[in-house]
Amino acid sequence: MGHVTTRDAYKNLEERINWFTQGAPPSETLYKILQVLYTEKEAKWVALLPVRPFTRKQAAKVWGTTEAKAEKLLDHLCEKALLVDSNYRGQRRFVMPPPMAGFIEFALMRTRGDIDQKYLSQLYFQYMNVEEDFVKDLFFATETKLGRVFVQEPVLANDKMNHILDYERAAHIVEEAKYIGLGMCYCRHKAYHAGHPCEMDAPWDVCLTFDNVARSLAEHGGYTKLISKEEAMDALTRSYESNLVQIGENVREHPAFICNCCGCCCEALQAARRFSPMQPVATTNYLPEVSEEKCVGCGKCEKICPILAITIDKENRKNLPEGTKEKRTAKIDTEICLGCGVCARNCPTKAISLKRRPIQVITPVNSTHRFVLQAIEKGTLQNLIFDNQAFASHRAMAAVFGTILKLPPLKQALASKQFKSVYLDKLLSMQKKKVES
Repeated sequence: MGHVTTRDAYKNLEERINWFTQGAPPSETLYKILQVLYTEKEAKWVALLPVRPFTRKQAAKVWGTTEAKAEKLLDHLCEKALLVDSNYRGQRRFVMPPPMAGFIEFALMRTRGDIDQKYLSQLYFQYMNVEEDFVKDLFFATETKLGRVFVQEPVLANDKMNHILDYERAAHIVEEAKYIGLGMCYCRHKAYHAGHPCEMDAPWDVCLTFDNVARSLAEHGGYTKLISKEEAMDALTRSYESNLVQIGENVREHPAFICNCCGCCCEALQAARRFSPMQPVATTNYLPEVSEEKCVGCGKCEKICPILAITIDKENRKNLPEGTKEKRTAKIDTEICLGCGVCARNCPTKAISLKRRPIQVITPVNSTHRFVLQAIEKGTLQNLIFDNQAFASHRAMAAVFGTILKLPPLKQALASKQFKSVYLDKLLSMQKKKVES
């Protein structure tokens, strides 16, 4: 690998991380974070790895070593949750997780003795809550969001339950998952060590991961504990009772995670407060509606709203019948409301009910669909395809092209422009002719 200084090793790693559509803006704080998570040797080696899934044979080739030695190092990186592995058609594959939801969170999803978690938490707080560039890039750089909110199912009346789609239900995600992992809430763990403990005293053991991510984190290092569907439903119930908001990966099929979030610790909900009216995550397809007849203006919903979208207004006396007292009523800012349903759950007079949004929120089909949409919007689609160190295969390219062909015409045009690919232009042209004929 030639002479690489310590600073260069982490700089190369930072550049590799930023090949993701979701990156990590460089700063001195990020450099310190990477020093905690990666040794200098690990930084040098991980910086050479592909962005897309790869095998031990591919890793051995790029590292210039034997497959046996490569697998030993790959196992070590999985133990530190710097890689996750999977089994694809009988072949073991590895992938670098993105910063979020990924290696940043994994480091605090269990108690660890190999790193200074208090120091790391303080660095995280500085990087995300003070410097803010990472949070702005994570939540606001693309129209397609990383995460989406799940509506609290117990709040929906029976007539509304008939109209909720399967992928909108956290319970359905649990039912469909092959593996379910339960881990420590990274956000509340970080906030505790950073000197800002959860104001709600919410439970920590409610972070849910699914399928391959859950299995890999459980098998390597015990970052999650594999649990049953019943135990997962119990975690959801405890989260509902603690007035936590469910935020999962913004996909319809097989999301990798569902977090149970509080407004005081969660980066997404904090961003919703700080950068209102911009929304950091995709909303649910529901909005709360207040019955002025039932509302007594107690203010409980105002206090419990995780993003401060509710206020208690006093109506002007001249609008009220003579002799009546001033009426206090809950007012909901629907421009910023996430539609979680926490307010409806806590209303003592049942004055708040959920109604379907007039315009349905569109959710990407799967992770590949989301990656491509975000890459198009961010202008980094070429990184997803032409990764110099990724040993691009026709199958991988075909998967991405297939996703692009399903996009609306405007997004296809953006993809074609960024790609500058004759092959893609041909595919889009053929698709158009097929539709016209």
